[in-house]
Amino acid sequence: MGNPKDKINLKNPWHLLATGFGSGLFPVVPGTMGTLAAIPFYLLLAQLPFAAYLMIILVASLIGITICQKTSDDMGVHDHGSIVWDEFVGFWITMAVAPVMTWQWVLAGFVLFRFFDMVKPWPISWLDKHIHGGLGIMVDDILAGFMAMIALWGVGYAMGW
Repeated sequence: MGNPKDKINLKNPWHLLATGFGSGLFPVVPGTMGTLAAIPFYLLLAQLPFAAYLMIILVASLIGITICQKTSDDMGVHDHGSIVWDEFVGFWITMAVAPVMTWQWVLAGFVLFRFFDMVKPWPISWLDKHIHGGLGIMVDDILAGFMAMIALWGVGYAMGW
């Protein structure tokens, strides 16, 4: 049948974005690598006014449905691990409550987002199983981002950050 990653062409803008600029093509833990690749973009986005930050997340989420769907269709596999645009958006959602850009906030947000994305507690697991296509690829990570964001706020509050 062949490797679905062989169908990725990084000259195709849909594929480039869906794979997180190639970060999702790492042979192990592509979701984690995609989330790591999202950090420098977060550091840039966090410089924007909060309303602009939220607008970019909304646009990235909506466009992500198409990005992920087209790439998934081209690969012939639903939600292949190398598609990590959803991790980018989920991490950016997580970090929306970080009041300052310090390594502690970034590390805590990274760990919490990866936890919720990998463990997929209900209702993330339900969405992951029942919603398909580009929306299905995006929605579970969006919800994981919101759950991690709430947890990050709680951790920050408890730690006095």
